[in-house]
Amino acid sequence: MSVNTSELTQQVQANRQWVDPLFSEVGKVVVGQKILVHRLLVGLLTNGHVLLEGVPGLAKTLTVRTLAKSIDTGFQRLQFTPDLLPADLIGTLIYNPREGEFTTKLGPIFSNLILADEINRAPAKVQSALLEAMQERQVTISDQTFKLPDPFLVLATQNPIEQEGTYQLPEAQLDRFMLKVHVGYPTREEERAILDAMSTSAPRLDVQTVVTAADIIRARGIVNDIYVDERVKDYIVSIVWATRDPAASKLKLDGMIRYGASPRATIFLTLAAKANAFIAGRGYVTPQDVKTIGLDVLRHRIAVSYEAEAESVTTEAIIEQIFAGLPVP
Repeated sequence: MSVNTSELTQQVQANRQWVDPLFSEVGKVVVGQKILVHRLLVGLLTNGHVLLEGVPGLAKTLTVRTLAKSIDTGFQRLQFTPDLLPADLIGTLIYNPREGEFTTKLGPIFSNLILADEINRAPAKVQSALLEAMQERQVTISDQTFKLPDPFLVLATQNPIEQEGTYQLPEAQLDRFMLKVHVGYPTREEERAILDAMSTSAPRLDVQTVVTAADIIRARGIVNDIYVDERVKDYIVSIVWATRDPAASKLKLDGMIRYGASPRATIFLTLAAKANAFIAGRGYVTPQDVKTIGLDVLRHRIAVSYEAEAESVTTEAIIEQIFAGLPVP
């Protein structure tokens, strides 16, 4: 079956007219961090949750909050702490003595964009409740199940350097995040611009709403239709397989990988590449789309071996070696 990529590209360009204004509005408040904003938009377009990791003070929370203000949709910021209870997140039953019955009070997770700030400070029971919400788009209170609104997206942050009072995220929950983004320091020029914009007691944080939830859901339908050539599909499968059996791909990574990426990585890598093509205004996926987004899709799905840790070989270095060693279609 032939695919008219020109027609798909026209549909993409007709439905992405809010993308550039969205970047512009966020840029009024957040200096730099264009990759971070891009990855958050990829998550929105693919219905995929995003985990942001970086040291304090890099505008992770500010970026998510500003993005939420640019979208006409619900937003909740949840500060995770060691004493947080599942009921504080999803809601609970409240007894009414006058009526002699229980009523359900829904928690703050019943919104569209959820900023889970310092997610690794929440205990296991809270992580379990959040896992159901992320995977099933629903929560269970007592014996009742409640659907979460659409769109529903968890944008979580965590601090990589502080260990006191933190709980390591379970591998099952890490795998539910489509992207894990490392947020780095700004450039010298960007930091100078930050100084000029923010070195007051009341910095301006006003942004305009430029897109609705309906626009995002409509764009998701276009993203799903973006064309992926058979050779690009094979390239994606080869990348994921190389994380499991690098020797079969003639990569010199013997003993470096404890376990590789799951089939969920194959699905997410394809979806994220489609979203990257949408943002670029194309109706088809190129190998460069895959390489652009691949590191953020794979970095939390590969476990390095003890030998690799001893030699200070990181997951990122392994992924870069895989991309460099595999033939590009």
